[in-house]
Amino acid sequence: AAAQSVFKSHDEAFLPVIDGALAKETNKAAKLAFSQARAAILLFKSDATEAEKLEAIATIKARGDQEALALLNDIGGDQPPAVAKAAAAAIAAIQSYLSLWSGVQNAWYGLSLGSVLLLAAIGLAITFGVMGVINMAHGEMVMIGAYVTFVVQETIRTSFPGLFDYSLLMAVPLAFLIAGAIGVLIERSIIRFLYGRPLETLLATWGLSLVLQQAVRTMFGPTNREVGNPSWMSGAFDLGQITITYNRLWILCFTLAVFAILLAMLRFTALGLEMRAVTQNRRMAASMGIATSRVDALTFGLGSGIAGIAGVALSQIDNVSPNLGQSYIIDSFMVVVFGGVGNLWGTLVGAFTLGIANKFLEPVAGAVLGKIAILVLIILFIQKRPRGLFALKGRAVEA
Repeated sequence: AAAQSVFKSHDEAFLPVIDGALAKETNKAAKLAFSQARAAILLFKSDATEAEKLEAIATIKARGDQEALALLNDIGGDQPPAVAKAAAAAIAAIQSYLSLWSGVQNAWYGLSLGSVLLLAAIGLAITFGVMGVINMAHGEMVMIGAYVTFVVQETIRTSFPGLFDYSLLMAVPLAFLIAGAIGVLIERSIIRFLYGRPLETLLATWGLSLVLQQAVRTMFGPTNREVGNPSWMSGAFDLGQITITYNRLWILCFTLAVFAILLAMLRFTALGLEMRAVTQNRRMAASMGIATSRVDALTFGLGSGIAGIAGVALSQIDNVSPNLGQSYIIDSFMVVVFGGVGNLWGTLVGAFTLGIANKFLEPVAGAVLGKIAILVLIILFIQKRPRGLFALKGRAVEA
C-alpha cells in the first residue's frame, strides 16, 4: 500500500526510503511494487539522467494498467526526444494492452449475462418447444423461485443461523418443486383449454402474470427484498486486468450443470423420450400411444420448475421484487426464437451469443440502443431462418 501511494504521488523525497526498502526486501511482489514506485519518482525527477528515465518508462510500461497510463500521460512535453518517444511508444502499448483486456472483460460479462439468459430461457424453450404455448407468465415462475429463496433464507437466518451458507442448497429443490407444482396447476386449470388458440393463450398467461405479481405484492410488499450471498459465493479475484466475482462464476457453473442434467434427462429417461417425440411430431406421438396430455402437464411443470431454479440464481445478482421476471421474459423469448424453438443446444448458443453481443454493443450504443439493435438483428435473421439457428426437422413434417 505504501509503495502504491508513492507510485501515485511520485514524490522524490521518498526516493531514499524506497532505495532502502529495495535493498532489504526479499518478497518478489513487494520488490516489484517498490521498483515501480522508484521508476515513477525517477520519471518526474528533474535531475534524473536520460538512461534512468528510459529505464523507468520500461518499468512503468511493464505494469500496464490505468495508473501506469495516467502517469505516462502526465510527464509533459519538456522531456528529451528519446524519453518523449519512449513514453509515446509505452502509452500506445499500454492502450493496446488495455483494449485487449477490455474485450476480455466484455466477453466475461457477456458469458455471465448469457448464463442468466440461458437459465431463464431453458424452461421456456421446453414449454414453447413441446406445447407451442407462448407463456407470458414464465417470468413469474422465475420471480416465485427468487421469493422462495428469500423465505428460505429468512427462516434459516432466524431459526438456524449456523446453516446460512447452506440456504441456497436448500432453496434449489424447494423452488423447483413449488414453481413446478404451480406450473402443473396452471396447465391443468387454464392452458389445456386453450391449445390451438395462441391469442387467447397469450392473453390468459399475460393476465395470469399480473395476478401473480399482485399476489406477491400483497404477501411481501412492493419493495425489493434482500437475499444474501453465502460466504462461498462472496468476493472476487483478479485475472489479469479483469475482476471475476464468485457469485457470477458459480451461476455460470450452476447453469451449465442444470443444462447437462436436463440433456441427460431428455436423453435417458422415458419422460424425456416422450417429450422429444411430442416436440417433433405430436400427432404421430399420440398415434403411438403416448399420452400427450400427461406429457404436456409434466413438461409445463418441468419448465416452470427450471424457471424457479433460475429465480434462485438471479436472487444472488439482482433485486428480488415482484417485477423480477418481467426483466427477463422478453430476452428469454429472443433466445428461444434465435436458437430454434424446442432445441436446447440452440438455446445454449443463442443465450451466450446474445449475451456477448449485448455486452460488446453496450459501450458503443448504450444499454437501450444496444438491446434495440440486437432485437432488430434477430428480426432480420429470422426472416432468413424462420426456425432459428437449429431447427427441428420433425416440426416441418408436422406442419
